[in-house]
Amino acid sequence: MAEQEVNPQEQIDPKTVKRKKIRKFLLLFMALVAINAFVWGSLYFGIKNYEDAKNKITSSSSSLNQEEKTSAESTPFPFQEMTIPYLRSREYNSKLRELTQISSNNDYSTYLTSYDSDGLKINGLLTIPNEDPSTNAQGDGKKYPAIIFVHGYIPPQNYQTLTNYASYVDFLAKNGFVVFKIDLRGHGDSEGEPSGSYYSGDYIIDTLNARAALASSEFVNRDKIGLWGHSMAGNVIARALAAQPEIPAIAIWAGAVYTYTDFSEFSIEDNSYQPPPSDAPSRKRRNEMFEKYGQFDSASTFWKQVPMTNYLEGIQGAISINHAQDDGVVDISYSRNFNEILDKTDITHELNEYPSGGHNFTGAAFNEAMGKSVEFFNKYLK
Repeated sequence: MAEQEVNPQEQIDPKTVKRKKIRKFLLLFMALVAINAFVWGSLYFGIKNYEDAKNKITSSSSSLNQEEKTSAESTPFPFQEMTIPYLRSREYNSKLRELTQISSNNDYSTYLTSYDSDGLKINGLLTIPNEDPSTNAQGDGKKYPAIIFVHGYIPPQNYQTLTNYASYVDFLAKNGFVVFKIDLRGHGDSEGEPSGSYYSGDYIIDTLNARAALASSEFVNRDKIGLWGHSMAGNVIARALAAQPEIPAIAIWAGAVYTYTDFSEFSIEDNSYQPPPSDAPSRKRRNEMFEKYGQFDSASTFWKQVPMTNYLEGIQGAISINHAQDDGVVDISYSRNFNEILDKTDITHELNEYPSGGHNFTGAAFNEAMGKSVEFFNKYLK
């Protein structure tokens, strides 16, 4: 094909070429600026959204957000006394009343005494070491470490202050601790009505008022008061720890009901349980609670304020879990499940399993478990 000739009049003016080049450069520059703004803007908002999501996950780790906590603490609602926010926000003020000595041995002296808990007179068995606290490595040189001993379920009419758990108290008392075995309201000569543990805050309040009473005494180191609980009292002292996270140590034996979903999953087979009469105030109140809020529901605003496992953040105390594998009353799955939950936290804890011993740790399991509890309390209360 022959080349076409170029018309001289169609040749492009150099100034026009220069202007076109400048225009192209400006357009390219503006396009690059727009692309960079888009890229960096997307990156910024992507990082921001990631941080927001991360903070949201972190802030929800304690199950209840701050708005729910504030509402629970400041706005009264029916049965709020069962909830951890209520138990955290209220005050506990009590003092030991007169001590009446009933016995003494080479290791400790035993007294009967009482204290006030929400206007009720709560009795208890108190042991005090005979050794000078200045020779006790667990003390502060002036006062003794102490253990509040919370009994498990015993039909209230059968409960005996001087008989039930006598060997347990003796073992702890011989190891240099003040031991205060409290008779929960409605048991023994304690005033009030037995309300049960899982669906009431009464026993937690009795326990924390006992702690306040010991803390105000002249012979107990207020910073070295731990809790020991058996069976239903595992729930009591675990919720007490959630209410006062600074409690230094709690030891649970054959405990039950921590998440409350575990209650329906593992159940309890206690042939000694005697439900309160149908006209008992505690039973009526419990029925009213179920009528208002229904059975436990982990999505319920009310119910999720009850399990202590929703309030693990901030707990400073150590937890010792002890359970016999052949426990026919409270399945060991309660303890294993609780331990797995604690494994995901920074809370100091241990799970001690025993091949035999049953619900009350009989036989060789008793001495082994008591030895581990003494070792645990020596470590965290001395």
